[in-house]
Amino acid sequence: MNPIALYPIVILAALIASGGFYKYGYSNGWDDRDAEMQIEIARKNEEARAKEQEMAKAVADKETELRKANDVISKKQMDLNSAIRAGRVRFPTASCPQAPASAPVAAGDSNQARSQPDPTPDANSDASGPSESERQTLELIAQIAADGDRAINQLNACIDAYDNMRNIINAQR
Repeated sequence: MNPIALYPIVILAALIASGGFYKYGYSNGWDDRDAEMQIEIARKNEEARAKEQEMAKAVADKETELRKANDVISKKQMDLNSAIRAGRVRFPTASCPQAPASAPVAAGDSNQARSQPDPTPDANSDASGPSESERQTLELIAQIAADGDRAINQLNACIDAYDNMRNIINAQR
């Protein structure tokens, strides 16, 4: 047999063998990479779950804190409403009533007039306590103040929760 005739067969066999080795190494490399990626993904998922639990705990703590603050506000509002109903809270009366600009000037000693109390009671005050409309007005003012306090507490809790989340997320970087 002629050795030159064997060269194409040897070359073809070498190409097939090298192609087979390449394919075997290539597919094993991808399998190894896929296994490494699965391990890395599992590790990252565990870190994410731990971070999520930490964030959920921080939000729950802020929610509890907000609930306690709102309970304090509700107690204060109930106390204020009972004081209003009992007549212990009233609008302040004017200590110096304003006279119209066209009123005549009082004659006499101004020092003596200042030291004497006015014997006539104010038209707005009575001895029985505040009127029903005054009570309702005071209760509405107390409600508005309590709503404002609740809104401020909610905003502050939201800001604190946002800061906590940002710190938790940025702590890993």
